[in-house]
Amino acid sequence: MNKTNYMNPYLAGVLLGLVLLAAMFLSGRGLGASGGIKYTVVALVGAVDKQHAMESAYYSKYFENGESPLKNWLALEVFGMILGGFISGALSHRLKFKIEKSPKISNNKRLLFAFLGGVFFVYGAQLARGCTSGAALSGMAVLSVAGFVTMIAIFGSAYIFAWFFRSLWI
Repeated sequence: MNKTNYMNPYLAGVLLGLVLLAAMFLSGRGLGASGGIKYTVVALVGAVDKQHAMESAYYSKYFENGESPLKNWLALEVFGMILGGFISGALSHRLKFKIEKSPKISNNKRLLFAFLGGVFFVYGAQLARGCTSGAALSGMAVLSVAGFVTMIAIFGSAYIFAWFFRSLWI
């Protein structure tokens, strides 16, 4: 089996903390990604039908300052994460298409569960008005009780769901 080298998790944690500190210092905001997709979708709607976007009560508020929603810091952050992921994968020679799964399930079933997990995650992020990185990571950095509660809920629910779905992996 080919052993893949990953970054030391303690070093990665320190680097993530420095990125969070830089984000707060440079932009006055913490990290978060759920809104970046929303700004991208709004920009796509505006590109397809500008008149509809400007007349819509929902979409028009994203065009109020006259700039493209893609210039919002959240959209730029998401693009930066995608670019950073590709650069990291290329530098570590892990940039390849691969479906990680148990031999007990098919590729289609794994992709279906991954998609459903993503849908539930995005839905939950919209209900909570923020994603895990915004609510937990940035919240804990400013010692917000809600940030700590969010992190406990994330790991607690992951532990519970892992128990129910472990048969897909073992």
